Parts: sequence; C-alpha cells; structure tokens
Amino acid sequence: MPDYLPLFPLNIVVYPGEKLNLHIFEPRYKQLVLDCIMSGKNFGIPTYIQNSVGQFGTEVEILGIEKKYDNGEMDIRSKGTRVFKVLKFDRTAPGRLYAAGEVEWVTYADDEDIVTKTRIRECMEKLYEALGLKSLSMDLKTDFKSFDIAHQLGLNLDQEYALLQMLHESDRQEAILQHLENILPIVLETEKLKERVKLNGHFKYLKPPEF
Repeated sequence: MPDYLPLFPLNIVVYPGEKLNLHIFEPRYKQLVLDCIMSGKNFGIPTYIQNSVGQFGTEVEILGIEKKYDNGEMDIRSKGTRVFKVLKFDRTAPGRLYAAGEVEWVTYADDEDIVTKTRIRECMEKLYEALGLKSLSMDLKTDFKSFDIAHQLGLNLDQEYALLQMLHESDRQEAILQHLENILPIVLETEKLKERVKLNGHFKYLKPPEF
C-alpha cells in the first residue's frame, strides 16, 4: 500500500542522511511545514528537473525551526531520511495549498567495492589538493558512502539525480570514480595553466641549450 506524503518539489537533490537548512517563505510551504510539525510527520522533496517534478525524491525530517519571522516565514533545519519514487502526484493535497503524492520507498543494495572506494579516496585527495581544499580530504570519513560525498564532486543536477536512482552502491561508486577520473586531468592542467600565467612577465632564469 503506497504512502501519501506531502511534497515540496525543489531543483536540488537531497540524499539520505544529508542535513538541509531551508528558508520557508511561500504560503503553501509555510502551511506544509506547520502541518508536519503539528502531526509529527515528514515531507518529501522530489527533484524538480527538466521543467517537471521528477519521479524520485527524498523524505525529509524536520529537526527544528531555527527562526520565525514576523511575516510567518521560517528558517528550518531538516535531514534526509529515505528515498521514494512518486507513483501519483497531486498538485494540491485535499484541502491544502501544497502538493502531495502517493509514494513507494526505494530499497538500496549496500554492495560497496572496497577497491573502487580506495581509488575514489585517492582521486578525491588529489582533486582537493589541486583546488587548495586539502582540509576537506582530512574530513573524509573512512566509512564514507557515495551519498556522503556526492555533493562534493562537482556534479551537475542531472548527475546527482542519476546517482539517487542507482539502486546499488557499487554502481554509484563506479559512476563517481569515472567522473573523478574524467575531471581530475582537466583540473590538474588548469592549475598548471594558472602557474604559467602567474610566471608570465617575471624575470626567468633559463639555461640556453648547448649546440
């Protein structure tokens, strides 16, 4: 039996376990948040992509209201929980201003490949070092999952959404590794180019070739 979930479409991808801070300002979503708080229920964020509401999204738990404004707007803290697939989308829930829909929960296979995971870590460390963000690699947990790092890879919305739809951790790992191996040479070359540009105009000590 599908569950009926209040829905808040946004042009972002939310992953399970992700912390998300939202500023709520539209009347329909102010109503959604208040309804969820009063009922103790969660809501869903389906990804709005290619000018339509995508089939996949993530259930979000409201952790608390950080700030309330005089006009009724709110800053809320939330966290992604489970991924769902929308079976039926209603632009407005019965008697409410906000959208809702029938959803089924997505089951993921935790079949990570340790070799691929090690290669991902190595590529990320090289990437962060090239970008001058070495502290980020220090924060990388040894037991990280693909969803933990997905927002730190420079993926576009389509690529992040594709990861959300992959049911196997091993498939997500392969996709991430391929992305890193594609962009790393470009980033490294760009950094070399920056250094060459910086040196332009400086006095150069160059040893002439022997003839």
